[in-house]
This record gives sequence, C-alpha cells and structure tokens, in this order.
Amino acid sequence: MESLNAERMSSSQREELMDQVKQQIIIANTQELLTKMGEKCFSKCIAKPGSSLDSSEQKCLAMCMDRYMDSWNLVSRTYTSRLQREKNFQ
Repeated sequence: MESLNAERMSSSQREELMDQVKQQIIIANTQELLTKMGEKCFSKCIAKPGSSLDSSEQKCLAMCMDRYMDSWNLVSRTYTSRLQREKNFQ
C-alpha cells in the first residue's frame, strides 16, 4: 500500500486529494443525517410498527422529516456563515 506523502505531491494532487476528502465528509454527514432523521421520526411517529403506515403516521413522518431537514439546513447555513466570518477576520 502506497503511503501518502504530502511533500511529494504536486499542488494539483494535493487539491485533488482535499476535494476527495471533502466529498467523503459530505457523504458521511449525509448518511448520518438520514440515519438520525429516520430514527428520530420513526420513534416519534410510529407507536406500533406494522406492515403498513396509516395516514396519521404518514403525515407525522412527512412533517417530522420536513422539520428535521429545515432545522438541519438552518444550522448548516449558520455554521457555514460563522466559519466564513471567522476566516475573514484572520
């Protein structure tokens, strides 16, 4: 297995590596978001798991997932904005 040596990498190779790492982080964060959202909304909306969902469970899940995504997007935008402000002050 070839070890990574940043000193031997060209600038474009380092940028490519960083882009790949960023993509992997995005994928991992998305997977975690979906898992947590599913767990939280399922436990909130499904009292007795069965072979199908009734209309109130479907509505609850849809609303829960919408609220969860809205909240996650707000936190994400706020965090990104804060990071950008801190970067500008350095």
